[in-house]
Amino acid sequence: MIDRKAFERKEIANAQLTEPSAIALDTFKDPYLLDVLGLQDGFLEADLESAVLRELESFILELGGGFTFVARQKRMIIDGEDFHLDLLFFHRKLKRLVAVELKIGKFEAGHKGQMELYLGWLDRYERQHGENTPIGLILCAEKSREQIELLQLDHDAIMVAEYWTVFPERPVFERKIHTLLQSAREQLARRKSFLPIKIKLSDA
Repeated sequence: MIDRKAFERKEIANAQLTEPSAIALDTFKDPYLLDVLGLQDGFLEADLESAVLRELESFILELGGGFTFVARQKRMIIDGEDFHLDLLFFHRKLKRLVAVELKIGKFEAGHKGQMELYLGWLDRYERQHGENTPIGLILCAEKSREQIELLQLDHDAIMVAEYWTVFPERPVFERKIHTLLQSAREQLARRKSFLPIKIKLSDA
C-alpha cells in the first residue's frame, strides 16, 4: 500500500467530496491501479469487465477493505426496458451497496444520469432492512475534473475515479501522483475560499 501510494490516492479521491457528502472519507481511491488485469491496448469495456472478474481478488484488494462481490451485469427492468449495471459490490463497514460502472473513455456528464438511475433502482428494489442508501463509483480512463467539481456528484452519492491499466515507471508514477495530489489540495483550498461567511449579529 505504501509502495503504490494508497494513502495519497485516497486523499486525491477525498478532494472530490464536499460537506455534507453521502460518501464517507477514505471509501475510494483515485486513480485505481489496474495493471494486475493484464489488459493490452485497444481493449473494450467487455474486456475490462471480464479482466476484473478474472482477477477479482486483486481488484477487490485495490478497491480497499470491506468490499464484497455481489453481481456482474446486474439486470434492472425499468419501464419494461432492460438495463445492466457492470458490477455490484457490498461494503460491509458502510453497510451499503456499491454500484460500479466501467468506462473505457473519458468521463461524460451523461454518466451521472445513468448512475443516478441505477442507484435509484437499487435503493428501491435491492436495499435490505438495516442497510444504508447505495453509492456509486464510475471508473473512467480519464476524468473531466472541472465537470466533476461543478456537478458535485458526491451529493448524489457518486464518485468518479480514473484507472490506470499500466503501472508507470517509478519516477513517472511518483510525479503523476504528486501532481494529482497537489491539484486535489488546491481544489480543496478553492472550495473553502468560496464557503459563505456567517456573520453573527450582536444582540441589539
